[in-house]
Amino acid sequence: MARNVRTSIRKVTGLDSMNGGETVVPSKVPRTEERRPVTVVLGTQWGDEGKGKVVDMLATKADVCCRCQGGNNAGHSVHVDGAEYAFHLLPSGIVNPDCVAVIGNGVVVHLPQMFHELETNEKNGLCDMKDRLVISDRCHIVFDFHQQVDGLRESGRGQKSIGTTKKGIGPAYSSKATRNGLRICDLMGDFAHFSEKFRNLVDQYRTIPDLEVDVAAELAKYKELRERVRPLVRETVSYLHKFLEAGDKMILVEGAQSTILDIDFGLYPYVTSSNCSIGGVCTGLGIPPHVIGDVVGVVKAYLTRVGAGGFPTELDDEMGKLLLDRGHEYGVTTGRPRRCGWLDLIMLSYSNMINGFTGLAVTKLDIGDIAQLVKVGVAYHLDGEKVETFPASDDDLKRLEVEYLTLPGWKTNTEDVRKWEDLPKNAQRYIEVIRDKLRVPVRWIGVGKDRNSMIEIP
Repeated sequence: MARNVRTSIRKVTGLDSMNGGETVVPSKVPRTEERRPVTVVLGTQWGDEGKGKVVDMLATKADVCCRCQGGNNAGHSVHVDGAEYAFHLLPSGIVNPDCVAVIGNGVVVHLPQMFHELETNEKNGLCDMKDRLVISDRCHIVFDFHQQVDGLRESGRGQKSIGTTKKGIGPAYSSKATRNGLRICDLMGDFAHFSEKFRNLVDQYRTIPDLEVDVAAELAKYKELRERVRPLVRETVSYLHKFLEAGDKMILVEGAQSTILDIDFGLYPYVTSSNCSIGGVCTGLGIPPHVIGDVVGVVKAYLTRVGAGGFPTELDDEMGKLLLDRGHEYGVTTGRPRRCGWLDLIMLSYSNMINGFTGLAVTKLDIGDIAQLVKVGVAYHLDGEKVETFPASDDDLKRLEVEYLTLPGWKTNTEDVRKWEDLPKNAQRYIEVIRDKLRVPVRWIGVGKDRNSMIEIP
């Protein structure tokens, strides 16, 4: 209630009325409209938690599904009725044929990849997606040379690489921040003006060795692309607000990457280039905070990470290999094997502080079905002192010692379980530890790939 207030005017008399006057002061009264139609799905760890599956499940009841940040560096896979769909830029809620998919202003868009993604998923059986896809005219464009720059810079880091996907996301956001980037609305406008801006942007990168840009060929390509994308482009702030004002619509927001990859709150510099925590929802779509209702945090039942940097609960043993193989822990976007480790509750608590989760979805519980024992990181220690939260410095993260809670495994196949009461008691205990530590209810538990392999807890 505290955040849902509006200003009214009332007259009060008091000390200021000693001179016979009245003081007019603002007061706060509850909003008459309490409906919060926006549900947000966010990652809680280092990404790859299974957000696409949770979004797909919730999208069956959504009217609109949105992406608000990132680009085609995301990788969400969705399994429905034996078919598999891979999404990098498109909101994965587009699988629902009754759902409109919106790419919000905070997203950076590589248009060739977007059309390739549309065509690939159409071949896999998803129809009429172009009729249900809307792209903000304020989105910044990722060009091929952004991707070249990304790759050249990453290879130049040598042993200090940060694990970028080399999709050009960082350089595109850099162009945005230095105010020489190009947006979709520029492409839709006067092409001569767009061409001039493009040449100027390329010139900003001419100092990078080995960068080659065929400006004439790129402009010819974008002259064609602008006609292909034109039917999809809209001013999405007012477009989304019409759904908000309708009174009976549900909007689902799909976060890409994850909180510990957030440019501000993640383990800098091993982060992405956007705000993939709750704040990025408002800035990336142009919606006010008070319309957000549920904030669902997606938690993988263990922990994975791609790229370099500290990983306190990492497993360099047979159990780590078991998680890699049983969990098929290879990146959807890059194909890189992920590093695997025990669940880290200190990290999850930190994510919860930032995002204020109203519920959790725990995925891939079934991957631990064959473990004799499972461990959960419950505290950090650095130089003999207890550390209360997730550190800002990767140097500190590498030096942490982890205090674990060891729990018995359940040694039972859970893939066919669909009710909470049918889960093995030790598996229930594992979920309860997560719930109790975060003080957030666990609402869903994933025990397989398909949409129907989710246990909903009333």
